[in-house]
Amino acid sequence: MEITYIKTTQDGRKVEVIDGWVCLAGVREADSLIPMDEHPNRQAIVKAVPGATHAAGRLPFTLAEAAVAQNALSAAQRVFDTSPAGITQRLRRAVWVKATNEGVE
Repeated sequence: MEITYIKTTQDGRKVEVIDGWVCLAGVREADSLIPMDEHPNRQAIVKAVPGATHAAGRLPFTLAEAAVAQNALSAAQRVFDTSPAGITQRLRRAVWVKATNEGVE
């Protein structure tokens, strides 16, 4: 299990990347980062956190924090689980990405 520390929130909870997931206090939040330009709630986030450039779920990140998180997420994606369950999971994700790109919600 690979853990990369990103930051601590104002209320003292740790934000970490754990096994390819951005986690808040050990609970999964998101598996990818969204640039602030593409986020549907960008105005409220930028107002609350002026230096935010990316978000992962409900967690805003500065550019430096986003770089650390993206590096950890990328490193986790490079690890390939060769078990039948791991291959099935990768295929399931690929089918889901293709379906959502084609407009399935």
